[in-house]
Amino acid sequence: MTINGQLERAEEHSSGTRTTPGKAMPAYEQIKRYVIARIEEGVWKPGGLIPSEAELVKEFGVARMTVSRALRELTTERVLTRVQGSGTYVAPQRYESTVLEIRNIADEITARGHRHSARVLTLEASDDPLALDALVLAHGPVFHSRIVHNEESEPIQYEDRYVNPRVFPDYLNQDFTVETPNHYMVRLAPIQRAEFRIYAQKPTAHVRRHLMMEIGEPCLMLWRRTWVGEQVATSVQLWHPASRFHLAGNV
Repeated sequence: MTINGQLERAEEHSSGTRTTPGKAMPAYEQIKRYVIARIEEGVWKPGGLIPSEAELVKEFGVARMTVSRALRELTTERVLTRVQGSGTYVAPQRYESTVLEIRNIADEITARGHRHSARVLTLEASDDPLALDALVLAHGPVFHSRIVHNEESEPIQYEDRYVNPRVFPDYLNQDFTVETPNHYMVRLAPIQRAEFRIYAQKPTAHVRRHLMMEIGEPCLMLWRRTWVGEQVATSVQLWHPASRFHLAGNV
C-alpha cells in the first residue's frame, strides 16, 4: 500500500470519514492518526517499540521535523512513551470512559450547596514548547495559569492551563478569583469540540502540596484540549485528590 493510502486508511479508521475536500490535513496530524490506528488495530502493542524517527521519515517521505512533531505530540498526549537512548514505545494500556459534558467547577460546588473559592498561583506569558505543541502554535508566547479551586476551605482541584492568545487575548487581565477560566472562556467563545484523557497517577510534589495531600496518595488527572472554530483554544491538566473526587454522569 502507498503512503498516501496508509494515511487515508488511518484517517478513516480514526474519524470514520475522510478530510473534507479543499481542507488538507497537515502531514504531522496524518502521521499521528496513522500511529493511533496501528495501536487501535493491535499491530503495535502496549509497551512495544515502534519504528524509529528515521524509519518513519523514510516510510512516509516527509521531513524529520514532521515525524518528530507527531511523536512529540503523541507523547504529550500519553499515547507514546519516549525513552532516551532506547526509542519510542506504545504507552501502557489505560482504560477510558466518556465524560459527557464540560462543567464549570464553581457551578458544581454551588450545586452541592457549598462555597467555591479560588487561589491564583500563576498568571503569565509562557514559551513552553510542549504548550506550543498542544495549542498547535508555531511560536509564543501563550498564556499560562495555575489555580487551586477550593470547596469550602478544602482544595479539590489544581488547574494547570495554557491558553491560545489569539482566541482569548485578554486572558491575563482577568480576575480568576471572581470568575473561573472555564466560565470566562465559554462566555466569550463557546467550545466547538474537545478531546480528553483521564489518568490515575501520583502528583508532583508541587501539586501535592497545594492540594494538601498525603505523600503517596494518588490523583485523578484529566487532560483536555478544546477548540473554538478551527483553533485549539486551551490545553489544561486538572488534578483531583482521589479521596475527594469521583466522576459521575447520566446518559
